[in-house]
Amino acid sequence: MAYTAKDYAKLVGMQGFSETLLKNHFTLYQGYVTNTNKVLDTLDQLAKEGKAATPEYAELKRRLGWEFNGMRLHEYYFENLGGKGGAPQGKLAQKIAESFGSLEAWEKDFRATGAMRGIGWAVLYEDTASGRLINFWVNEHDVAHPAGCAPLLIMDVFEHAFMLDYGLKRADYIEAFFKNIDWAAAEARVK
Repeated sequence: MAYTAKDYAKLVGMQGFSETLLKNHFTLYQGYVTNTNKVLDTLDQLAKEGKAATPEYAELKRRLGWEFNGMRLHEYYFENLGGKGGAPQGKLAQKIAESFGSLEAWEKDFRATGAMRGIGWAVLYEDTASGRLINFWVNEHDVAHPAGCAPLLIMDVFEHAFMLDYGLKRADYIEAFFKNIDWAAAEARVK
């Protein structure tokens, strides 16, 4: 069963994100979907040929994490955009307040996480064992995801997500991100 790239064209016209930036970002995402399918197909073929113990198989298994997580994190990211920003409501707001003391404390920490030097992702995770919410920095798609945690709100802070519109002004990108959060999408991910 092949993965199919989702259509996020509804985001075009979103305040703070140019059409060019978004279309480039959609193309990058589609590449992750395509490569996930290619890697899975090749792994399947190698296994059928009895070549699962080969270095080629092992390297493709390692590559699968990069392609798959690149695909899935972009889906989460695009799906939690297109809203009106503001503050979360309901269960998510309550869990943020319980975990961080206040929405303001969480937002300060999330913004600081996203503003760190380097490339990666700022992700609000829910520890499914304790219910606690924690902001994490994920440097590369295929590493650093906390075990047993579910991503709730994802902000792409690789250069492709903001450089075209904001250059080195990452804080301005983060501001635009916050103005476009779809809190209902993030809340739907709470366990």
